[in-house]
Amino acid sequence: MSKKTVIIGATTNPSRYAYLAAGMLTEYNYPIVPVGIKQGEVYGEKILPIYNRPIIQDVDTVTLYIGPQHQPEHYDYILSLKPKRVIFNPGTENDEFEKLLEASGVEALQACTLVMLRSGQY
Repeated sequence: MSKKTVIIGATTNPSRYAYLAAGMLTEYNYPIVPVGIKQGEVYGEKILPIYNRPIIQDVDTVTLYIGPQHQPEHYDYILSLKPKRVIFNPGTENDEFEKLLEASGVEALQACTLVMLRSGQY
């Protein structure tokens, strides 16, 4: 079963972790949906503008690459995607949002998407 992954904070900048995650998820054959404020394409997928709140079906995982200070305005949107889990990558940890997710039945993980993929824990 494919774990469709929404990358919040997607970017076309190859030195950013969000970009590396997109590449590695693609390499491991996980379908990605990049969402962010930047325009462009990442590994053949168009970055969807987060402020348009794109509707995405069958989301397994949301992996976060936006800092906690930028997350509150997107809480409702991320919850509306109905993910099974949200991965808080290093630097995105947010107790408030983690509690909100867990109260909604969504698993909140403080982890690194890249390490999870490499170690077979994804």
